Amino acid sequence: MSDGFHLVPDLQLDHVPQRRFGDCADCAAGRCGRPQRSRRLFTGLLGAAALAPAALPAWAREGVDVGPKSKFAGLVSAEDLEKSGGQQYAQMMRQAQQQKALAPMEHPQLKRLRYIAQRIIPYSYEWNDRARQWKWEVNLLGSPELNAFCMPGGKIAFYYGILEKLKLEDDEVAAIMGHEVSHALREHARERMGKTATTNAVVELGSALLGLGNVGRYAAGMGAQLLTLKFSREDETEADLVGIELSARAGYDPAAAVRLWEKMMAANKGAPPQWMSTHPANATRIRDLEANLPKVAGLYARAAKPAEHFPIAPPLKTRQG
Repeated sequence: MSDGFHLVPDLQLDHVPQRRFGDCADCAAGRCGRPQRSRRLFTGLLGAAALAPAALPAWAREGVDVGPKSKFAGLVSAEDLEKSGGQQYAQMMRQAQQQKALAPMEHPQLKRLRYIAQRIIPYSYEWNDRARQWKWEVNLLGSPELNAFCMPGGKIAFYYGILEKLKLEDDEVAAIMGHEVSHALREHARERMGKTATTNAVVELGSALLGLGNVGRYAAGMGAQLLTLKFSREDETEADLVGIELSARAGYDPAAAVRLWEKMMAANKGAPPQWMSTHPANATRIRDLEANLPKVAGLYARAAKPAEHFPIAPPLKTRQG
């Protein structure tokens, strides 16, 4: 095992998504780093298409129903957003590597993440046909935070803390990965950018027509934030539901999503952490998941189960100095 991978309590990364174990807020805001070619591309994932059935079986449309994508997403270029996401992701991985907080290829927990991703990715294509062309990447960061994300274009990262502190089993890892991948598939960052652009335009027009000063503009902006909050919660619920379908099709127990959120509640002593201020309350989230589990139970029962199983993440040595 390489000694170059450590837990870095104060890991410094630019462009990291602000909503932990949630959506890609920084990418949605359009803040991107310099164009750089990532050296961490997991080329093995590009072969995942071979695992996908050429024609979906008769039960393919069995599963959750979350409705069509928002029309707001159409206001933003998918290509530009995915390019920005790739640039940001590459910069974060370089920064993590410089701080010895990027897991090497041979690390068991990184192999675990990539194995689970290989099983989930083929089932993502029916949710977003663009995913077939994405250059999927999966990396593990040496941070104690309870965090994971998937940026537009299939750029996945897990923080070591969420694996170790929650003592996640494979099914629970799949629940997180399915949830985060669902944000990218349903293009929530793109949708949020479209909504923000539209809301800002309406606020500016209203302020001009009504002759509002700075105070009026500020108040109008606060109202816009409330609208955004509601949208974000809807996105999270949608990602929860699409996520359990993805994990069920991949052969992972979808009920693990309920166990995962029970662990999250315990880890935060029943109170939602700050980053969850825009997320559904844990109790509501669990109730919605439980109500939808019967919709994916058949998918899980018929799915081919994983041939490999991985141990729970052990403690990671903390970098000194």
